[in-house]
Amino acid sequence: MFETLKPLPQDPILQLMQTFRDDPRPDKVDLGIGVYKDDAGNTPIMAAVQEAERRLLAGETTKSYVGPAGSASYNDAMARLILGANNTLIRDGRTSVVQTPGGCGALRMAAEFLRLCNPATTVWVSTPTWANHLPLLGGAGLTIREYPYLNRDTLQVDFAAMLESLEGAGTGDVLLLHGCCHNPSGADLDLEQWKEVTNLIQRKGLLPFVDMAYQGLGEGLDQDAAGLRHLASQVPEMLVAASCSKNFGLYRERTGALMLISETASINQAATSQLLSVIRSHYSMPPAHGAAIVETILEDANLNRQWQDELNSMCERILHLRQAFAESLTPAGDFSFIAHQRGMFSFLGITPEKVRALREDHGIYMLDSSRVNVAGLNDKVLPRVAEAIRSVL
Repeated sequence: MFETLKPLPQDPILQLMQTFRDDPRPDKVDLGIGVYKDDAGNTPIMAAVQEAERRLLAGETTKSYVGPAGSASYNDAMARLILGANNTLIRDGRTSVVQTPGGCGALRMAAEFLRLCNPATTVWVSTPTWANHLPLLGGAGLTIREYPYLNRDTLQVDFAAMLESLEGAGTGDVLLLHGCCHNPSGADLDLEQWKEVTNLIQRKGLLPFVDMAYQGLGEGLDQDAAGLRHLASQVPEMLVAASCSKNFGLYRERTGALMLISETASINQAATSQLLSVIRSHYSMPPAHGAAIVETILEDANLNRQWQDELNSMCERILHLRQAFAESLTPAGDFSFIAHQRGMFSFLGITPEKVRALREDHGIYMLDSSRVNVAGLNDKVLPRVAEAIRSVL
C-alpha cells in the first residue's frame, strides 16, 4: 500500500523553522514563525492563563468527554467575546457556537458543513491569504476562487479591485474575510470598507465567512471586532471561525470555536444539529483543557480584567514595534505602511534574493515572500535588523 507514495516537499514555514534551529549563530533573529514573542524573545504563558490553569488542576475531578459541541459555558463566553455581551443575535437564539480543535478545526468543520449544505459551494479567498486556508477549505472539496486584496506595489488594500472582482461572485457563494490583523499582509479593511462589503454581500446574496484569529492584537478587542459585528447585524446567515491561540497564548492547546448565525432560532437549531453530525464523524469530541482555561478567565471578573490588561500590553507593544520599525527603515524608502497596518505580520516588499541575503549574511530569517512577524522583534534587535535590511536594499 505505502510503497507507491512519493515524498512531499516540506512546508516552507516548517522548513524555515528547522533551518533557523540548525543555525549556530548566537545573534540570529527569527521573524518567520507566526507566534507572539516578548522582549526576551520568548512566547510567554500569560499570568491569567497560569492562574486559571492552577485553579483547574486543583479542582478538576474528571477527564471524561465534553461532547461534540464542547463546553456550553465556553461556547457562550466565546459568543459574547466575538459579538459583544449584549448582542441581540445571541438573545434571539440566532447564534450557536461549537468548541473546535483550534482555528484550523473551526475552518475545516465549516468547510465540511458547507459541503453538506451544497457540494458545489464556491469560496472566495483573498490574494494573498493565510496559506493553510487553501488546503483546509479546498481539502473538503469546496471550489476555491480568489479575489485581489493587496496591491503589491503599495502594500495596501486594493479595495476597488476587490469589489470589482467580487461582482463576479454568484448567489450562494461564500466570501472568506479576515476579521482583523490580515494574515499575511497586516492590511485591514476599515469600518467604512466593511460597510461597503456588507452592502455587496447583501446585494449579491453571498454567505460571509469571517476568520477571527487575532482579536485583541490589532487595536483592541472591541475595535478589532467592529467590522465583523456590523456585518453580522445586517445579514441573515454567517460563519465565524475563531482562535484562542494568539490572544490567550494557547498555541499548543488547540483552542478554537465555530459560530453559526442563522436567520431564525429554529433554522439555527437545525443547522447546528447538522454541524454536530459533521463533527461526530471527524474528531468526535474536542480537547477540553484549553477551552476550560478560556472559560475560567472569561467568567471570572478579576481574571478577565487581568487577561485584558495583558492582551492590551501585547497589542500596544506590537503597535510600538510597527512604528519604530517603519521609522528605522525610512532611509531606505517609504515603509510607512508598516506603521499603518495591524497585527503581527507585514510584507517588506523585497525580492527572495534579498531575503536569502538577509538569512545567509545576517542570520535574519523571514519567508521568501518577505512576510515578517513584527512581534518577533524587540527594541534590542530592531536596530541591527533594520541596518541589515537597509544594507540589502
